[in-house]
Amino acid sequence: MESDSGRECSCATCSRAAEAESGARSRAGDPGRAVDPALTREGLFLGAAALVAGAGFLLESGLTGGPDAKPLVLALFVAAYLLAGWNVIAGAVRNLLAGRPFDELFLMTVSTIGAFLIGHPEEAVGVMVFYKIGELLQESAALRSRRSIRAVLALRPDSARVLRDGRPVVVRPEEVRVGEPVRVRPGERVPLDGVVEHGEGWVDSSALTGESVPRRALPGVEILAGSIAREGELTVRVIRPASESYAARIADLVENASHAKARPERFITRFARWYTPAVVAAAAGLAFLPPLLVPGQSLSDWVYRALVMLVISCPCALVLSVPLGYFAGLGGAARRGILVKGSQAFEALAEARTVVFDKTGTLTRGEFEVRAVIPRDGRSEREVLEGAVRAESGSNHPIAAALRREAGRRGLPPAPEAGAPVYRRETAGRGVSARDGESHVLAGSAAFLAEEGIALPEAPPEPELGAGTEVLVAADGSYLGRILLGDSVKPDAREALDRLRSQGIRRFVLLTGDARGPAHEAASELGIGEVHFGLLPHEKLERMETLLAKRNGEPGGILFVGDGINDAPVLARADVGVAVGTGADAALETADAVLMSDRLSALPEAVFRARKTRGIVRQNIVFALGFKLVFLALGAAGFADMWLAVVADVGVALTAVLNSVRALK
Repeated sequence: MESDSGRECSCATCSRAAEAESGARSRAGDPGRAVDPALTREGLFLGAAALVAGAGFLLESGLTGGPDAKPLVLALFVAAYLLAGWNVIAGAVRNLLAGRPFDELFLMTVSTIGAFLIGHPEEAVGVMVFYKIGELLQESAALRSRRSIRAVLALRPDSARVLRDGRPVVVRPEEVRVGEPVRVRPGERVPLDGVVEHGEGWVDSSALTGESVPRRALPGVEILAGSIAREGELTVRVIRPASESYAARIADLVENASHAKARPERFITRFARWYTPAVVAAAAGLAFLPPLLVPGQSLSDWVYRALVMLVISCPCALVLSVPLGYFAGLGGAARRGILVKGSQAFEALAEARTVVFDKTGTLTRGEFEVRAVIPRDGRSEREVLEGAVRAESGSNHPIAAALRREAGRRGLPPAPEAGAPVYRRETAGRGVSARDGESHVLAGSAAFLAEEGIALPEAPPEPELGAGTEVLVAADGSYLGRILLGDSVKPDAREALDRLRSQGIRRFVLLTGDARGPAHEAASELGIGEVHFGLLPHEKLERMETLLAKRNGEPGGILFVGDGINDAPVLARADVGVAVGTGADAALETADAVLMSDRLSALPEAVFRARKTRGIVRQNIVFALGFKLVFLALGAAGFADMWLAVVADVGVALTAVLNSVRALK
C-alpha cells in the first residue's frame, strides 16, 4: 500500500486490502459480508493451479524416462505457475517499470523463475502455490478486522422518508433540508439528527454510543442519525444536514483512522527501503562469489542457495502484520464505542502516564441536582421547595430544571404552566422574582434577596453538604430558607480512575472553569490531588503548556479528557486528547480519540486496548525478524531447500497476522 512516507508493501494481500478498503463504502450496507470478490477470484485461480500442478506431479511420478512426456510435464507446471502467480509477476513488472523494483513481488518472481531455469519447475510451482495459499489465509484474517470498520460505516442510512406537502417521499439523506420532517418506522435507522415531533417509542443507539439500554423517544427529545427505531413510528424534525450528522462524523473518523502512522509503522517503511536491496545484493553475492573464489564449487548449487535465500527473505510478515495489528486494534475499539483517529494516536494512548480532566460534563453529569433543602426555623422543606418552583416556573435555566425534578421526586404538585404568573422578572446570574395574584415569590442569591428588601438571618454553620450553588427563597417578604444544588460525579468516574491507577497511571490533574468549591469537591471524591479552578480557555491551555514543559524528558505522555468547546485548544495541544462523545462538535473534531458514549469507564478500556495492541505489534516485529534471520542463515549454509523456505515464509507471515487479529478481541 502506498503511503506519504514511502511504499510499504505491494504484495497481493496488501493490494487486495487497499481494494477492499476503497470499496468499503459501497459494501457498508452489508457489514457482515464475509466474502470479498477479489478473494473469491484468487481462490478460483489458485484452485485451478492446484489441479493442473497435481496433474503434472502425477504424470511426472509415472514417467519411464520417455522424452515425449517431459515437455507435457513442463507445460503443465508452467500453466499451474501462471495460474497461481500471474498477478505476482504482473505486479513485479509494473513496479519495475515504475522504478520500484525491490519489493516482495520481485523476490518471489526472481526466485521462482530462477528455479525453472536451474531445472526445478516443481519447486517453483510449489513455492508460488503455497505462497498464494498463505496470502489468502492472511486476507481472510484481515477481513475480520475490516468487517468491524464496515459496521461503523453502515451507520449512515442510504435513504430518508421526508414529508413534503403531507406525503412521504423517499430521498437520499443529503437531499433533506434542515427543518424538514422525516418519518422513521420501527426497525429503520434514523437517517439524520433531529428532534422527535410526533410519536413515542424507543431507539437503540448502541452502535453510536455503546449504551446497551435503548433510549426513550418522546416529543422534544433529540435522537441521532444511525440509531434504530425499535418500536413506535416517529416523526423527526431535522436539525443538522447529513454531512454534519453524528453518524457521518463517526464514519469520517473511522475512514480516516489509518492515515496517521505510528512509530512501528514508520519503522517498517524505513526498514523496507534498505532491506530488499540488501537481500538482493547478498543473494547475488552468494550465487556468484563462491564459484569464482573457491575452486571446485558448482555455480548451480550456489544459485539454488541464493534463490532459497530470496524466498525466505520476503518481508510480508512485517509489512502486513504491523499495520494490520493497528487496524485490528482500531476496529476492535470502534466496536466498543471508542474511536481512535489513527495508529499514531493509539501509540500515544499507550504511552500516557498523566491524565488531565475537565470537570463539568466530563467527570460530572453536567447538570444540577438538589443536595439539600434547609428551611428557616418554623418553616418546612416543602414550603421552601414549593416557593422556589413557583418562582422558577417557565424558566429553562438548569437550576429551574433541577428544582422541578426534585419536586417531582418528592411528590409535590407540579409547577404552574408557563405564563401563569401575572408578572415575572429574571435577572441573569442573580435570581427570579414572580407574582401570582397577591403572592410574591423570590428565588436567587443572598444579594438579590437583600436588594428586594428581604431580611436575611445570620446563617449558622451547616454540616458539610458539598460546595455548590445556593438558592435562597422568600415569599411575601419573608425568608423561607435555602436550597443547595451541585453537579454530581458520574457513577462510573471513580471506577474509571481506579482502573487507570491499576494500569500504572499515578498523576491526575483537574483543569476547570468552575469555582473553587465545586472543583475541590469533585477532586476530593475522585482522589485527584492537583486542582486548577476558575480557568478561562486560554488559561487551561497555559496550564497544559506548563504540564508539558515540566516533564523534562521523562517517559510517558499527557492525556487530556474534555467535552466542551473551551476544551478544544487543550485537546489539540495534549499528547493525546480524548473527547466525550456527547460533547461539543469542536471538541470531537479536535480530539485524537472519541468516547462515543457518556461512559467514562471507556477511558481505561481505551488505554488498555492501546497498550495491548502495541504489545502485539512489537511481538510481530521481534518474531518475524528473529525467524527471518535464522532461516536466512540456514538457506545460505545450504541446510534449507526451497520447500522449507516457502513453509517458513508463509508460516511466519500467517502466524504474525493471526497474532495481529487478537487486537480485535
